[in-house]
Amino acid sequence: MDPAGLVLIVLAAIVAIVLFKTVRIVPQATVFVIERLGKYSRTLEPGIHLLVPAIDRVRTRTDIREQVVGFPPQAVITRDNLVVGIDSVIYYSITDPASAQYKIENVVLAIEQLVVTTLRNVVGGMQLEEALTGRDHINERLAAVLDEATGKWGVKVNRVEIRGIEPPPTIRDAMEQAMRADRGKRAAILTAEGQQQSAVLSAQGQKQAVVLNAEADRAATILQAEAEREAMLLRAEGEALAIAKVVAAIKGAGVDETVLAYQRQQLLPRIAEGDANKVWFVPTDLAGTLSQLGLGNKER
Repeated sequence: MDPAGLVLIVLAAIVAIVLFKTVRIVPQATVFVIERLGKYSRTLEPGIHLLVPAIDRVRTRTDIREQVVGFPPQAVITRDNLVVGIDSVIYYSITDPASAQYKIENVVLAIEQLVVTTLRNVVGGMQLEEALTGRDHINERLAAVLDEATGKWGVKVNRVEIRGIEPPPTIRDAMEQAMRADRGKRAAILTAEGQQQSAVLSAQGQKQAVVLNAEADRAATILQAEAEREAMLLRAEGEALAIAKVVAAIKGAGVDETVLAYQRQQLLPRIAEGDANKVWFVPTDLAGTLSQLGLGNKER
């Protein structure tokens, strides 16, 4: 190979290395901590930057997005001397990458130890029932303590969540039995209420049926009485009409008054036999009729 060509290749490689060491592109949501001759120099934001080769170097690449860290259950003793296991989740973000790099060795480990210590202090002053029902209070206390302690490390604790609180097995069994008993009690109450409601509805339905039956019977009785009354009136009218026709026929035939009086006397009982006749009609000339028949008082 020609020496001149070899020199050009070497120079090109050196230039490439220099450019690689000089130009730095910082991606979005990431910052670079730069040291110059072993001392903190500056923090590079996302974008393109130039470094001095062999003098500047990238110490750390830090993700500034919110981070989520879950810690395993921690054994904590409550005020009533019961050991519970509490696991938590921490949401944090790095606000000062230089402080997070130079003021604390391991941010996650430091946060975990703070969580354990704070949980023991907070839950240690609470009874088991208070701890089980007071998660919001524990979260608030944890967030306040962690935020104050981690602020000097360039870390911002955004939220703390207690994922679970596990009581001792004996306490857990007793709680499950109590919950089953409570569910059974509520089921019995609901069943009794349902039966009572059903009985009330059944009684109301029977009452309504009795009322409707009574109203139907009353209406039927009224209709039957009206029908019988109408029939009686029609029969009475028919008999009266027949009698009137007979009387008219007799008069038209010129029958003697004595015969007519006798016929009236024979017809009166027949008229009274009708179901619709409740009153006896006596002719106004009864005395004359009787005298004609020879039944009146004779002169002495």
